[in-house]
Amino acid sequence: MSTAASIAASAAVIAANAAITAAQAAGTAARTQAVPARRMPAEWERHDATWIGWPHHEPDWPGKFAPIPWVYAEIVRALAPYERVEILCHSDEVADEARSALTMHDVDASRYRLHVQPTDRVWLRDSGATAVHTADGIVEWIRWDFNAWAKYDNFALDREVPARMASVSGLPMVQALRHDTGAALVLEGGGIETDGRGTMLVTEEWLLSDVQVRNPGYTRVDYERAFAEYLGISKTIWLGEGCVGDDTHGHIDDIARFVAPGVMVLAHEENPDDENHARSLDNLRRLEGATDARGEALRVVTLPYPRPVIMDGTRLPASYANFYLGNGVCLVPTFNDRNDRVALNTLASLLPQHDVIGIHAVDLVWGLGTLHCLSQQQPSVRHVPAAGA
Repeated sequence: MSTAASIAASAAVIAANAAITAAQAAGTAARTQAVPARRMPAEWERHDATWIGWPHHEPDWPGKFAPIPWVYAEIVRALAPYERVEILCHSDEVADEARSALTMHDVDASRYRLHVQPTDRVWLRDSGATAVHTADGIVEWIRWDFNAWAKYDNFALDREVPARMASVSGLPMVQALRHDTGAALVLEGGGIETDGRGTMLVTEEWLLSDVQVRNPGYTRVDYERAFAEYLGISKTIWLGEGCVGDDTHGHIDDIARFVAPGVMVLAHEENPDDENHARSLDNLRRLEGATDARGEALRVVTLPYPRPVIMDGTRLPASYANFYLGNGVCLVPTFNDRNDRVALNTLASLLPQHDVIGIHAVDLVWGLGTLHCLSQQQPSVRHVPAAGA
């Protein structure tokens, strides 16, 4: 081969190798861009702990506070064998009361920890931070601003709950901000539900109505942008209204929940004379033919409602959908109703790897929330394969 030909051949090889390298780099960049900076894991993914707050605010259960600490003790007794329970206590006195109740319920003291932290209320799903996985698998808390569901005036203490969760857990925390003004973004954990694969369920009643407005001026597009940035959501499914009696004005966790990838339960009222009927039927129709973030069809299984639970003339948000998924356990609110068994059996059939346990919630729901509302999960660190593995 002549010198000129050799040089030309070498140049061709170099060019080809450069093209391959550029293609590989482009592919790597594309894959990197496709991986969100954060991902909110599904509730059934592994937890390090569950966070709750010990009840102390009598006005949340007016005239019926006395049994509530015992309900909480039963919740911890049911949950502690499966994962550690971190319990925020309003004061030293409340911590002593909690310890006494848990001891009487024979709860293993090594399975829970008490932390003194003043709070206004104990609905940690909403006042607490929301945990996500970063791209490298570590757990990070997302701190939303909290304004007591844009309904109550006392929430200054509850605003400090996320910082306490971050301090105790030793995990980093990021403040969620509005992209338009830079102000803190108001959201509550009870309003968001994910399959851990980029799909989110929310209601229009919660975020888009003109009642109990969390973020004035924010639109559907604005919220979806925030869900993508802070939670790694690529598809948001908007349902209509929540259940009757929900003073949060439309939280998703009383009506629709994921139980597995591509599988969700929807609270549906079959009685046409019940106010929940039209609401749940509208939501069922919105989900017909719906797909998740991966374009795969959703399987929707209906849960009944219990018969209406009325207290002092007030319809309460009694719903089996307000269950909590721990490590191998599903705690389900029950209401001394014939549909308790239907709900428990339905969830047991959908969660074969979980022990499904009913928790009596007729007294608890007088506080306008039950098991999911009062709990917040702390996911475990996720293993991320090394590059090239």
